[in-house]
Formats: sequence, structure tokens, C-alpha cells
Amino acid sequence: MSISLEDVSMLLKIPVTGKVVAVENFARYTDESRSDAIKLVSKLLGVSIEDAEEEVNIGKGLTVRKCWLKSRWCPKAGARNTTYPPVECTARAYLLYLLSCTLFADKSGSRVSIALLKLFKDLDDVGKYAWGAAALAYLYRHLGSATRVQVSQIVGYLTLLEGRVFEHFKLGLATPNAKYMDYVQPRVCRWVQRHKTVMNQNKVGSIRRTLDGLRPSEVTWDPYVNHRENGVAHAMAFYSGTPKYMDVVEPYHPERILRQFGHVQSYQILRIGHWKHIEALLH
Repeated sequence: MSISLEDVSMLLKIPVTGKVVAVENFARYTDESRSDAIKLVSKLLGVSIEDAEEEVNIGKGLTVRKCWLKSRWCPKAGARNTTYPPVECTARAYLLYLLSCTLFADKSGSRVSIALLKLFKDLDDVGKYAWGAAALAYLYRHLGSATRVQVSQIVGYLTLLEGRVFEHFKLGLATPNAKYMDYVQPRVCRWVQRHKTVMNQNKVGSIRRTLDGLRPSEVTWDPYVNHRENGVAHAMAFYSGTPKYMDVVEPYHPERILRQFGHVQSYQILRIGHWKHIEALLH
């Protein structure tokens, strides 16, 4: 089993189709890229060149602080002589902050790449990007990294991962949300958000044993079978290729998890792994 594009669409209700979430590379720190980043921050967030340069100089690389972004639309209470930037600039600051705390959360926890800001130059285009596919590629990359012995943390949108576990596995860990409105809210809202807690090693071991002991009857292979209002997300889930987020490119192979879509898994498809064979099976 694996997280699919349909999981992303159903759980989060964000687009999995559209423009690729990528811009020209800002990762390499040079005098030229630094100058371009400062001008971009100044123009798109409505601050002076001096303020933008000061903020970029504070951090390492081409980033800005989340607390600084938040001050763009939420100044401290009681602050005097507060001037608000234009609405468009405020919206960009909020979107940049929001995505850095959710879909593309990283280990720094305090800074955001300026590269992402480029995508908000034209706010009318924001809804045209495949944010769901990008979030999946980003989570795939960091799930792989988290399996390494020397890695002690995991990043990405873990609410997506948790919601997917609750949808497919009957572990008795989820607390239902009595206020959830089916077909109105994203399915991830079906459960009450848990407060952050430190899980001891005994609890982790217990959950691992429960997962290892799961029987087929305790797995919901196709939880969305009665909730597909249209076939767009379901059809796109069969895309076989490489979703992308910036410089992160990850393989996505739905032919290996056909049972999640209500189909019989064919070993021939696993061996050949070609879209035409999947298409022939579905039709």
C-alpha cells in the first residue's frame, strides 16, 4: 500500500492536477541570486529594499523567517504607527507562511525558502498549480529519508499521512469528529486533531506490533468507493510517472497498488509496469 493522488485529493480537497510546482533554481547562493531574492521579497511582499535585505541577511541561504512573515499581516498588539502593506502583498505573505507550515514543512521550523514566493507573483494563478501532487512528492522524499538510521526526524505534511492511516487501517487510534460534514469538508476533518505528545518507546512498540498483526479484514482497501462525486481524482490517481516539487522528483506507480482503487492486483502488471496494461484492465 502507498499514499496515492486520490488519498491527497479526498483527504485534503486540494488540486492534484495543474501546473508543476517549480521555479528556476534559487538553491544556489550567489551574489546575483541574493540580489534577485531581495528584489523579489521587496516587490511581492511590499517592503523596502533595506528591510528585505536585512531579513535575507539574517538567515542562511535565500530564506525569510516565519515570524517575520507573520508580522506582515499580524502586527504585535499595541504596536504604534503600524502600516499595512497592500492586500495582495499580505495575501502572499500569508500563503507563503501557510504552505511552509503545512504541505512543505521542513526541519528548520522557522524559515521559508524565497523560491516558493515566486509562485505567488500572480495570485490568479495560485489555484492552477498541482499542489496535491507536489505535496505528495515532497512527503515521499522525506518518508524515504526518515527510514535511514542516522535520521531522527520526519517532515512533510504529516496530517496527510495520519489521515491516510486512519482511512485505511482499523487501529482504534482515531477520535471521530462529531461536527464533521460529509461531502462538505475534506475527509481529514473526520477526526479530532490530537495535541502533540511525546510517545514513549513502549507505545511505539505496541503500535508497531499492532500494524504487523493487521489482518486483511482490518484494512479498508478502498475507503472512497462511495464518496467519489466525480471521477477526476480517481482517474488521475492512475497517472504513472514522477510528481514534482521544486527540485524534488519522486516516482509514482499506481500499478503496484491497484487494490486500493477497487481492482484486482495483477502480477503481470507488476512485472510489465506499463500504463497501457492498466488501461486495458480498467476497460
